[in-house]
Amino acid sequence: MSSQLLRGNLLKIYAVQVTFDPAAVATITTAEQDVTVTGVKVGDIVLAVNKPTLTAGVGIVNARVKAADTVSLQYVNPTAGSVNPASEVYTIVLVRPEVGAGTLPSVVNV
Repeated sequence: MSSQLLRGNLLKIYAVQVTFDPAAVATITTAEQDVTVTGVKVGDIVLAVNKPTLTAGVGIVNARVKAADTVSLQYVNPTAGSVNPASEVYTIVLVRPEVGAGTLPSVVNV
C-alpha cells in the first residue's frame, strides 16, 4: 500500500497595503477588478484580502494573481441595485511558492 503526501514549501509570505477604488458592481452579478500590486509575480497565491470596512450588499468572493504586478478581486452583488464600494486601503496577504511559476507538484509518494 502506498501513501501520498501533499507537498509545497513556501519561499515567502508577505502582506501589502494598496489603496484601491473599486468600480460599481452591477446588480445580481459578479465583477472582477484589477488592483496594481507592485512586485507580485505570476505563481504567487493570494492568501487573504482585507477590505477594512463593511459595504452593505457587496462582498469579495475570490482573489488571484492575474499577471505580474496585478491582483484581481472578484466582487459579488446579490442585491437589487448597483453598489459602489468606497476607495480605501486594502491589506492583501500573498505567498510565494518555493518553486517558480506556480509549478508545485500536487502530491509526493511516500
